[in-house]
Amino acid sequence: MAVRPARARPERMRRSYAEFEAALAEQTVEERQRAERLRRAAAARSRARRRARTRKAGTARFLLLITAIIATAAIVTIVMFQVLAAVMG
Repeated sequence: MAVRPARARPERMRRSYAEFEAALAEQTVEERQRAERLRRAAAARSRARRRARTRKAGTARFLLLITAIIATAAIVTIVMFQVLAAVMG
């Protein structure tokens, strides 16, 4: 049987511990980067939804304005002709 040196095992443990620490640090950095990417993507989706909502609301308000203008013109025209008929009649 070969005799193992007394220092071999602690050195290997130290090396594996250092590898574990390096891997943990790398994983932590990757997780932070992933979280930041996810946050940016969520913010971009939120901005896109807000733009779509604003555009949709703007279109609805514009259609309501056009409808109100046309209705006002129609009512004024009808009342004008009724008054004209009453005056001429």
